[in-house]
Amino acid sequence: MKLIGNIIWIILGGFVVFLEYMFAGIILCLTVIGIPFGIQCFKIAFMILAPFGKEIVDQGGTVSLLMNVLWIIFFGIGIALSHLMMGFLLFITIIGIPFAIQHFKFAILGLLPFGKIIR
Repeated sequence: MKLIGNIIWIILGGFVVFLEYMFAGIILCLTVIGIPFGIQCFKIAFMILAPFGKEIVDQGGTVSLLMNVLWIIFFGIGIALSHLMMGFLLFITIIGIPFAIQHFKFAILGLLPFGKIIR
């Protein structure tokens, strides 16, 4: 079931979102200050490529809290709102409910990516 869900996810737009996060990560890594934020974009991108069957585990700390505050100010709110909006739109149909749940998972990861581990 995970494989089928991931294949449908990629076909219905997951690959495009993956490319967007990869592009943002590359742009952010061009500056020394942006490298930690670019790495988080890469982490989210690879989670987006095949989200079914993966979980997010929180292992926060003081540095993660500081970086999450900066992330929220500059990137997190917009990313989280876009995933929430897509999730609510997908939740309208019965077929879209599993994909909506994945977008809600990405909203949390997009809002607070530092200190998270993907399993």
